[in-house]
Amino acid sequence: MRGFASFQLLCCLIAGVLFVGCESFGSHEVWALTTFKEAIYEDPHLVLSNWNALDADPCAWSGITCSVARDHVIKINISSSSIRGFLVPDLGQLSFLQELTLHGNRLLGIIPKELGLLKYLTVLDLGANELTGPIPPELGNLTSVVKINLQSNGLSGRLPPELGNLGHLEELCLDRNKLQGTVPANGDTGLPSNLHGMYASTSNITGLCRSSQLKVADFSYNFFVGSIPECLEYLPRTSFQGNCLQKQDPKQRPAELCAGVPPSKGHPGSNPQHKPAKEVSKHREASKPAWLLALEIVTGTMVCSLFLVAVFTAVQKCNSKSSIIIPWKKSSSEKDHIAVYIDSEMLKDVARFSRQELEVACEDFSNIIGSSPDSLVYKGNIKGGPEIAVISFCIKEEHWTSYLEVYFQREVTDLARLNHENAAKLLGYCNESAPFTRMLVFEYASNGTLYEHLHFGEGCQLSWTRRMKIIIGIAQGLKYFHSELEPPFTISELNSSAVYLTEHFLPKLVDFESWKTILARSEKKLGSISGQGAICVLPNSMEARHLDVKGNVYAFGILLLEIISGRPPFCKDKGCLIDWAKDYLELPDVMSYVVDPELKHFSYDDLKVLCDVVNLCTHPDPTKRPSMQELCTMLESKIDTSVSAELKASNLAWAELALSS
Repeated sequence: MRGFASFQLLCCLIAGVLFVGCESFGSHEVWALTTFKEAIYEDPHLVLSNWNALDADPCAWSGITCSVARDHVIKINISSSSIRGFLVPDLGQLSFLQELTLHGNRLLGIIPKELGLLKYLTVLDLGANELTGPIPPELGNLTSVVKINLQSNGLSGRLPPELGNLGHLEELCLDRNKLQGTVPANGDTGLPSNLHGMYASTSNITGLCRSSQLKVADFSYNFFVGSIPECLEYLPRTSFQGNCLQKQDPKQRPAELCAGVPPSKGHPGSNPQHKPAKEVSKHREASKPAWLLALEIVTGTMVCSLFLVAVFTAVQKCNSKSSIIIPWKKSSSEKDHIAVYIDSEMLKDVARFSRQELEVACEDFSNIIGSSPDSLVYKGNIKGGPEIAVISFCIKEEHWTSYLEVYFQREVTDLARLNHENAAKLLGYCNESAPFTRMLVFEYASNGTLYEHLHFGEGCQLSWTRRMKIIIGIAQGLKYFHSELEPPFTISELNSSAVYLTEHFLPKLVDFESWKTILARSEKKLGSISGQGAICVLPNSMEARHLDVKGNVYAFGILLLEIISGRPPFCKDKGCLIDWAKDYLELPDVMSYVVDPELKHFSYDDLKVLCDVVNLCTHPDPTKRPSMQELCTMLESKIDTSVSAELKASNLAWAELALSS
């Protein structure tokens, strides 16, 4: 055995030398981290903004801790950051990970069974998220784990008895979930509760009674049935309250809430006296010294084989050219093998249209009213219903991945929750595979976009008073998005192209451009998102503008300037509008130079208020920009959009006409 151990050590040394000499960081770990980032579709605090997929060394990424040699990720700690998305199976490739802490976020879906591959993991903290589904039995393979926290999720199903294999487990928090069945202890041998640490040495004990180190455990506020296992009676009674247990002390759920909970007798392994013959024979063999020798030989052989494979892989990497891996992009020979678990309830309240009925409504998709490299917009009319605008996304099926489907569904549900007179109403969506179709269906606004009226000869229809009403309508819509929705909603590219006008020039905010954010994730074009003048908005942080309400406030200031000046936000010759206007915004004598020449009449008092608002919105420090609630109050109280104001403007126009004649 001593010679065999020496051989193992030699294999390890050879592999280590080759890895250090060839490449400092495993590409599979970078891939796993990048995969995780791609599964996160909301990052309001931008904690993942410096996770660069093209950076082969993730040790400087936020929330990441590497080993001393900077060759492996050993900790991921992203807590209370409000990130929303999914846990990916690829996290199981972080072979040297010791701590995975994602507490207090908004993670969805199930816990991947691949986390059970993390042999060195000591802390698994996924508490206070929105995870669903069962606890994978594979977590019983985390032989080094000391703490597991899965509290305050929506986990269901039975508690796997395999957790009893965790000999080093000291803390287990499962409270506030929807777990059912019995607590799989199976160690009720009648021994005193203060001797619970000795249960691990009893060969016929399974379940949590084998967890000899367990000091803290919380099973409260689930739907567990049966009784508290004797071997766990040393725990505080509050650890079992809020369940459906037989004992009424601690306080259990009312009987009516436990009516649908299945009985405990069907729980696998609940009766230790009825074990399969194979399991009994295994326990008998466990006591033979030869078994220990065989296990050591087999384990040593497997370890050495793995290192030899690693050596071979390392040599190949050294001899081959480095390649850049772009996640989620399918090729003809590569399938999207990542399994994403999507909540089937996500789209239950949103109408789904068939491609055929939209084709009929939009006259065989011939009535095109807008286009871009990423999408086409059609006008249609649902029989017996309203006029509609249908946006169809231009993306090939081979480029569509399961994560893009997640983003698409998330956008649909996000847009469907908007209910305000200044927000375009999402009527439904269409997703079909033959032919491949992804569409959004909105209510139609008959007067087109504000951009068209301002910059394509229709500006004469927009009097000063009408422009003021549009500005206040936009402000009211943004106030609703930011202050009355939880979580807040932001417009991806807030500019005049995102404002549609009804027959009566009521502004409707539309987030058509949100699709570009999704598409950018697929094609890695985060730095080149286009749009009329949008590149002037937060030039140092394109991603921040999409996610931060302060970015919307900045864009609102630019939009105000566009409306009152009639100039586009960006001109190739003159640059950004804000740079041109800043010389006039604070000087009363020249402030009128920012007004659209098409306007013969305007209110100087209104203009002064608007210039003040623009200055506040475009403050270089985002923390000093006011909220849309404050701005909306300021505009509503200081700008007169009443009928008398309209008549006053008309009288001035009539008087000027009379004098000129």
